Amino acid sequence: MGQSARQPAFPGEQTVSQLWEALTAMSRLLTDPRVGQGTPLAEHLTPHLQNLRQAIDQLERDLNAHADERAQLGALAEVARVVNSSLDLSQVLNQVMDEIIRLTGAERAFLMLVDPVTGELEFRAARNMDRETIADSAFEISRSVVYQVARDGEPIVTTNAQLDPRFSAQESIISYNLRSILCIPLRVRERITGVIYADNRIRTGLFDDRDKELMIAFADQAAIAIENARLFESVNEAKMLMDNIFASIASGVLTTDVANQITLINRAAEHILNVPAEQAEGRLYTDALPALRSALEPLMEQVQMEDRTIVAQEMESVLPGRGQVNLSLSISPLKDIEQSWLGTALVMEDLTERRRLEARERFIRETFQRYVSPAVVQRMLEDPSQVKLGGQRQEITIFFADIRGFTSFSEHRDPESLVEVLNCYLSLGANAVLAEDGTLDKFIGDAVMAIFNAPLAQPDHVLRAVRAALRMREAIQAYHAQAPESEQLSYGAGIAVGEAVVGNIGTAQQLNYTAIGASVNLAKRLQENALAGQILLDHAVYERVKDSVQAHALNPLEVKGFTDPIQVYELDGLVER
Repeated sequence: MGQSARQPAFPGEQTVSQLWEALTAMSRLLTDPRVGQGTPLAEHLTPHLQNLRQAIDQLERDLNAHADERAQLGALAEVARVVNSSLDLSQVLNQVMDEIIRLTGAERAFLMLVDPVTGELEFRAARNMDRETIADSAFEISRSVVYQVARDGEPIVTTNAQLDPRFSAQESIISYNLRSILCIPLRVRERITGVIYADNRIRTGLFDDRDKELMIAFADQAAIAIENARLFESVNEAKMLMDNIFASIASGVLTTDVANQITLINRAAEHILNVPAEQAEGRLYTDALPALRSALEPLMEQVQMEDRTIVAQEMESVLPGRGQVNLSLSISPLKDIEQSWLGTALVMEDLTERRRLEARERFIRETFQRYVSPAVVQRMLEDPSQVKLGGQRQEITIFFADIRGFTSFSEHRDPESLVEVLNCYLSLGANAVLAEDGTLDKFIGDAVMAIFNAPLAQPDHVLRAVRAALRMREAIQAYHAQAPESEQLSYGAGIAVGEAVVGNIGTAQQLNYTAIGASVNLAKRLQENALAGQILLDHAVYERVKDSVQAHALNPLEVKGFTDPIQVYELDGLVER
């Protein structure tokens, strides 16, 4: 069996052998006594010197090539270190371009990546030998070469594209005056992810097969670095998107890991719990939220032990800086795609304001629905700010009406029929008040008390009270037309206007919405002095409505509780328009 040819132990070994042979031959000539006796020694040495010169020149070339190869391998190792030292895609792409130009001596370098969605090539980086970014308008390259490499996955290198028959039909090669071209595919797991393109429009023969092999090795490193940077960029974008989503959610969101440490708390949760994220994240939820611990801990343990979701669990708590709050909590397990436990997600709704408004609405309904018409209650609910709860001084119009002769009437009636008749007349009076959006203050035996301009402001409150009195009188007259004569009773009424203290008055166990003041007393005294069917107005009321009513003055009245006589007017009706 013959021996296979031995590979050289180092670059230039063959050249060194040739050099040694030339020196040995020269040495033999110089020591041979026969040399020079006929033919001059120089003639014998000349061919050997020529061989020696050629061997030295070749050795120098081999050593230079070896040095270049070592430099390129060292550069490739440095490139691998540099491009893999960053996860910033733009920085990685620019580093790749600069290293390509440095390694190959190219004039320009372009990098195109395959869009993962469309599959189209798109420019991502373009640099020149001065490490400057090339503008889009200067992308004068052979796109046919680029697309061919991207399609076939085979590198292309040409020493002079102008004369290369492969590109004779490519107009861009001619029009852009392209000469040396090197185009290498980028691969990741046998998938083409992009193309590296380098060229020189001046020099020919710039790239050779060694440059191609070097660039293929470099492209493998660069492709991995670029793919890692793209993945990191997509992860960052996804994280930013999730952060933006969590930040924009109106509900509070808080997540914990398997050790019950808070991993995320969004802005809404920060606001609801009055806890900054930097003080909560990374801590046990029981330590970060001590005020909620007693209520929250059993719920969290239940979710973790039973592996189920708790939905809309309401709780009350007192939080530092906020006071008493009402929260609705939904707690669910966090799991990965393999259903392994990752932690817990807690979504919270702040019901504090809603519960406060509901309590206020309930209070308004319970307080006023007995006193005012449903329409007034609805207006108060639509704008609760109009309702001033508690006593306050304000101008109101007070209306009192009392059934005349009811005491003697009751002497001859059994209690059941008496109550029936009384309720009928009180209903007529109440309906007349409510029809003008007045507030029923109270029933006092067989009397009705009402106020206007409270709880809601009524610019025409005086005229409303006057119309209510006339409505009541007309309703009683209509009732008399069909009621037995024995049940025909009449009201006497009084109306006054002035300041009074209005609000909920009484104790915590018993509150009444009423009015207290001299004007209230005056209206009651006017009612006491009114005859059956008579409506008396004080002077202030008359002055307010005199252009809208028909009324005549009566003699001044001496009224209990008032020093001076009171000028009064009897209301006859409204002015016909």
